[in-house]
Amino acid sequence: MLTRLLIAAAAPTVTRSLWRWIYHLGALGFIPLGLIDGSVIPLPGSMDVLTIVLAARDAKLWPYYAAMATLGSVLGGFVTYRLARKGGKESLARRVPAKTMKRVYAVFERWGFAAIAVPAMLPPPMPFVPFLLAAGAMQYSMKKFLLAMTLGRIVRYTILAYLAARYGRKTLPFLLQHGNPVVAAVVGLVVTAVLVYIVFRGIKSKKRVRS
Repeated sequence: MLTRLLIAAAAPTVTRSLWRWIYHLGALGFIPLGLIDGSVIPLPGSMDVLTIVLAARDAKLWPYYAAMATLGSVLGGFVTYRLARKGGKESLARRVPAKTMKRVYAVFERWGFAAIAVPAMLPPPMPFVPFLLAAGAMQYSMKKFLLAMTLGRIVRYTILAYLAARYGRKTLPFLLQHGNPVVAAVVGLVVTAVLVYIVFRGIKSKKRVRS
């Protein structure tokens, strides 16, 4: 049953034989899937689907599946980042529309760390690969890149795995169909809470300096 749900949810982007192979790998399937999803030909939602299905299948292991999904995604993103870092902006100009990269560069120059962490949290249709390419092409700090991507992905996959494990197989079809909006809403609340906390701390620090 779970295999059929997984294949049906992912059929538009991945062949059935590939999905069967990835599913039977279990948590190890996040590694090849992450490498594919982090490439210039991503598979939107594929990592989410696998996280939901595996966590619903074995609820006790949901933290493990969240961690493996994060690892696979970070590895895939890191490969793309390194290729872009080596090729530079000139290489990207031949692969990505100039208009798209111009917007991404502008966002990245303004927000830096958040330009990686926030898109990493958000589900499709939020594009993420252009930000990976921009980080590499602009020679962004490798340590900061890995930290930002890991932070964003662990939030996203922890939420998905927990929801799938908590509400079980009965709600699996709902999560597969509406998982992205649910994650987007929860992540929005998390980001808002973090921003409020930062602003509050900033105001409090200024008051202490004045006093």
